[in-house]
Amino acid sequence: MTGYGRGEATANGWKLEIELSGVNRKQVDISVNLPSALFELESEARNLLAKSISRGRLAAKVLLTHEEGTDNRLLFDEGLAKQYVAAVRRIAADTGIDAHLAAADLFRAPGVFRIDETGVDPAVVHEAFLSALGGALAQLIKMQQGEGEHLRADLSARLESIVGEVAGIRALAPLVAPSYRQNLLKRLGDSGLSLDLDDDRLLREIALYAERCDVTEELTRLDSHVALFRSYLASDEPMGRPLDFLCQEFNRELNTIGSKANDSAIARHVVNAKTELEKIREQVQNVQ
Repeated sequence: MTGYGRGEATANGWKLEIELSGVNRKQVDISVNLPSALFELESEARNLLAKSISRGRLAAKVLLTHEEGTDNRLLFDEGLAKQYVAAVRRIAADTGIDAHLAAADLFRAPGVFRIDETGVDPAVVHEAFLSALGGALAQLIKMQQGEGEHLRADLSARLESIVGEVAGIRALAPLVAPSYRQNLLKRLGDSGLSLDLDDDRLLREIALYAERCDVTEELTRLDSHVALFRSYLASDEPMGRPLDFLCQEFNRELNTIGSKANDSAIARHVVNAKTELEKIREQVQNVQ
């Protein structure tokens, strides 16, 4: 789910500012952007963030500054800069291209300028780092929980719509076989064929159709899926993947009902239920 959090802390004159931003994604993707002096803390940061999210892309940006501004220095690699200039002149001489290299262009050349942060000891700022990261994470989770409540309400409403459509199917299902029997007898009568209503062939055909169009099992499984879906919605644990799986099972049962029942009225309920289900599936992708 989407979210943003910011935390900061200080230790021995060093100030740490951490920003977290999360966006929707089906899988987990964690990115940690640390100053070079704090690279050894990356693994710990990743582990802490991984315990807090189960889906989505989470980016962490860490800024490190000294309160007095004296320990960080801008370093200039003069030798590397000369190599860039020489390379430009050589290319211009070889190709005849009129190449101009301004001093400002060197700021975009990798490695020419960098910030010296070697004065910071990761052990010194370790606790402050965890404090800032924890504060940012708490804000992020709070924002995601707010979004989660809106998603929970939307999913619940759509689930109840599906429950209503299933109730309509359950009411119509017992009428399918008698309707088929009546239509069969009418077609036989209209054809002018003389057939005893107690003929074994007729009774067997009606019995076979009644068995093929029986959707009791599918309706029972749908009831089970609905109950499980509601329990997941009521839980505070990450349930995105289980809900995604349940949506597939809902779709499977609805397709089977539409195929077996072979009834236009039931088909309308199936289409309406699958329309709501598709909206649920889209939303579930945003759930952790």
